[in-house]
Amino acid sequence: MRPSRIDQIVPSFAGRDAIGTHVLHTRDVLRQAGYRSEVWAIDVLPEVRDQARPLRELDPAPQPGTWWLFHHSIGTPAAELFAARREPKLLDYHNITPAALIEQWAPWVRDEVELGRRQLAELAPVCFFALADSAYNAAELAEVGYRHTTVVPPLFDLASFERAVDLAAEQRLRAARRAGGSDWLFVGRLSPHKAQHELVKALAVHRRLFDADARLHLVGTALGEDYPRALRRYAQRLGVGDAVDIPGLVSAGELAAYYKVADVFVCASQHEGFCVPIVEAMHLGVPVVARDTAAVPETLAGAGLVLHDHSALALAVAVHHVLARPAVRQALADAGQARAQDFSLDAGRRRLLQAVEEAVAVAADEALPVPTTGVTR
Repeated sequence: MRPSRIDQIVPSFAGRDAIGTHVLHTRDVLRQAGYRSEVWAIDVLPEVRDQARPLRELDPAPQPGTWWLFHHSIGTPAAELFAARREPKLLDYHNITPAALIEQWAPWVRDEVELGRRQLAELAPVCFFALADSAYNAAELAEVGYRHTTVVPPLFDLASFERAVDLAAEQRLRAARRAGGSDWLFVGRLSPHKAQHELVKALAVHRRLFDADARLHLVGTALGEDYPRALRRYAQRLGVGDAVDIPGLVSAGELAAYYKVADVFVCASQHEGFCVPIVEAMHLGVPVVARDTAAVPETLAGAGLVLHDHSALALAVAVHHVLARPAVRQALADAGQARAQDFSLDAGRRRLLQAVEEAVAVAADEALPVPTTGVTR
C-alpha cells in the first residue's frame, strides 16, 4: 500500500533548529519523490508561518491515501492528536533527554521529558514503522516495543556553512587570537546534560598545564537561566571567566565564523541522540575531541578522538595532544571530512527514500487498514 500523501506533525516548528531543518528537508524530499506533503504543528514561529500549518486547522476526518509522520522529542499534546488519527502512522524519533540529567537545573522540564518517554511507549502499538536518527535511538525504540525501525540520520545542508560566513564575526574572533592561545568550540543548548561545565573545568586545567591563553566558546540557546548563570560563576571561580565566551543564539553566518576560527571542537555531553554540530565541525575540518557517551561514538565512527576517561584532565591532555601535533590534527581533520560526507544532504535524501520504501513493504505485509471516508487534502 503506497500512500499518495505523507504529512508530518511536529509539536513546535522553528525552522532553524536541527529538527525544524530536518522536517523541511524531509518535506522537500517527499514532494520531489511525488508525494504530497505538508507540515503541521501546535506552535509555529512567526518567521516560518508560511512553511507549516497549525494543527488546530487539521480536518479530523480520515484522509484516504495519507500517512502521518510524527517527530518525537518531548512530551506534547500533539502526540495524542497524532495517535487519534485513523490513517497509517510512522514515527521519527530524535531522542528524549533523561529527566535525571536536567531536573536539578530545569525542574519544569522534568514533566515534559517524562511524559515524552511515556508517550514513546504508548505510540509503539499504533505506529507500524519508525525512523531513528541513530542506531542508539533505534535501540531505544526496540526496547519499548517498536517492531519495524530503520536509521535515517538528520537531514541538513552542510554546504550552507560555506555560503554564509559573517565576516565581521570572523574578524572579531581572529582579533582575539593575536595575543596567542587556541580556540575551543562547542555548539549546543546550554543545558546540564550537555555538560558545558565539564568543558569549563577542562579549559581551566588545560590553561594551567599547556596553554595559558586558550579560549572556550559555548554557542547555543539556554535551557532556562539558572544553569548559564551558574556556568558563568563557575568559570569565574576557576579563574577562566574572561576566557569563556557564551554568546547565546547566533546567526547562521556567525555560527559559520565560530567553526571557521575554531582549533578544536570539544564535546563532554552526557546525552546525545546524534549531535549535528559534531558533523558540522568535521565537515569544516575542525578536529573533534569527545567523550564516549550515547550516540557520539556512532556519529564520529572513528573520525574523532573519543575519550573513555571522562575526567577534566583527560580532556585537557587530549586537546593538547591534538593541537600540539600537526600530524594528529591533520589526520583527524581529514578523517572528519571524509566521515561528514556520509551525512551529506544527497546521502540523507537517499536514506529517507529508502526508509519510505521499507515502510511501504511493511505496510503491504501487514495489510494496514485504509480509511474510506473523508476528503483528501
